[in-house]
Amino acid sequence: MSREQRQALDELLRHAPLDIGGDVAEQRAVFHEMIAAVPVASDVTFIPGELGGVPVVTVGTPDHDPSLVVLYIHGGAYAIGSASDSVGLAADVARRTGARAVSVDYRLAPEHPFPAAVDDTLAVYHALLKDGVPSTRIAVVGESAGGGLAVATLLAARDAGLPQPSSAVLFSPWTDLTVSGASAVGKADVDPALTAEGLRTRARDYLGTADPAAPLASPVFADLTGLAPLLIQVGSHEILLDDAVRLAARAGAHDVAVQLQVWPEVPHVFQSFAAFLTDASEALDSAAAFATARWAESAAPLP
Repeated sequence: MSREQRQALDELLRHAPLDIGGDVAEQRAVFHEMIAAVPVASDVTFIPGELGGVPVVTVGTPDHDPSLVVLYIHGGAYAIGSASDSVGLAADVARRTGARAVSVDYRLAPEHPFPAAVDDTLAVYHALLKDGVPSTRIAVVGESAGGGLAVATLLAARDAGLPQPSSAVLFSPWTDLTVSGASAVGKADVDPALTAEGLRTRARDYLGTADPAAPLASPVFADLTGLAPLLIQVGSHEILLDDAVRLAARAGAHDVAVQLQVWPEVPHVFQSFAAFLTDASEALDSAAAFATARWAESAAPLP
């Protein structure tokens, strides 16, 4: 059954209207329409607000623990998507972790190039700390560009002298804006959603005149020492496979606790399709178990 689900998803994505490298205004509208076509569960609450001067959407599910926070960072190649568009996947994470999710509506490129997005996510994280949420009660979760941005946020927090969150969970993270991973070519035929040229277009929009290998733009080249424990999930049928694999290797080399999960024959951010893809639901369960275990460890009394 799972193989049939994967094949159906592949076919769906190959015929989807989204073109990650297309005209920004058009693709933002296309993406929003695609997301809006999938209803959010009726028991999910989502409340717009602001933290640290940055717009956010707080997502809740019944009986969640308000002391636990998932800081959610949406994808969209730094130019597409929004906190509102991310509510469905953020709610899936929130429900499984029993936390509230705070999704960051960071500024998008090309109107707001690097490092605007990093500045915004760091501002929200800092605001949560100032509001009295212990870092040990925060898990950062990011998808695609939001996965790379999640790592950049941890790096920026470290460099600013802020404590690390309890963990970070990365779904198909885009961590190399030079698009130099071997899978950019090697997985091109099996990736139904992304193209290397589309990513390069969006990278140029986001970077402006910045170095594409700058650590906060491409964390795969960063010194990751001192970062929170990482869980990285990626599909074997995506051109960003090497972004995940190389990030995990670099984290391990820098003494960061890291788990890498490569899910076979599934595409970019497959977790979004938990409604009909068994692999996606299982991956979300695994991600939630990782985050909740790190919360439990931080709450445990010292021996």
